[in-house]
Amino acid sequence: MSDPKILIALDYPSAKQALQLAEKLEPRECRLKVGKELYTSAGPSIVKDLQSLGFDIFLDLKFHDIPNTTAKACAMAAELGVWMLNVHASGGRAMMERCVDELRGFGAEKPYLLGVTVLTSLSESELKEVGVSRNPNDQVLLLAQLAQSSGMDGVVCSAQEAPMLRKQIGDSFLLVTPGIRPKTAEINDQKRVATPVEALSSGVDYLVIGRPITQASDPGAALHEINNEIQSAGS
Repeated sequence: MSDPKILIALDYPSAKQALQLAEKLEPRECRLKVGKELYTSAGPSIVKDLQSLGFDIFLDLKFHDIPNTTAKACAMAAELGVWMLNVHASGGRAMMERCVDELRGFGAEKPYLLGVTVLTSLSESELKEVGVSRNPNDQVLLLAQLAQSSGMDGVVCSAQEAPMLRKQIGDSFLLVTPGIRPKTAEINDQKRVATPVEALSSGVDYLVIGRPITQASDPGAALHEINNEIQSAGS
């Protein structure tokens, strides 16, 4: 696969566990996502170790700070050679534009930069608790349009919002979706979920999948099965 669609979430507390899982997978079949838990535990070296096994890395740290601080953090991520990284779109236009400007200096080697819209764990009532009066769809659209006009490469959203975003912001803007669960998997703590085929057919570009693969008895086989399902649906 020249452009694998599955980004496997390495939600582990140690580098040893993450590397043990990675060694059971094929880089041609997936990319890997390093989030806050693993990065805080293992530091930048885990990115290099996973890259040495041939994997592209999505550094999922969701930076959100004043513009200069966030932009410098993005630059340090780019120095690591990551394939993709993200910031919270709710950090605002000035923050996102500053990050975009900072990454331009990396030329063709710059990573994809995404804006996080509304976390898939948040319900409408929980958004209201933090002062967001819009429903999740409207808030996602607002932040996605802001990210696009700020020069970002795409956004993180749920599969349910993908058709709306495709209609409003076109096909060239990347959509990356967590909360992906094969039909046989448990939903766990995600509120807005979809199967891999449902997500891709709704306009999603890349799928973040964690426990259905990482907690499988045979992670490599679980990954291969999902890829086969995706390819069969596409044909």
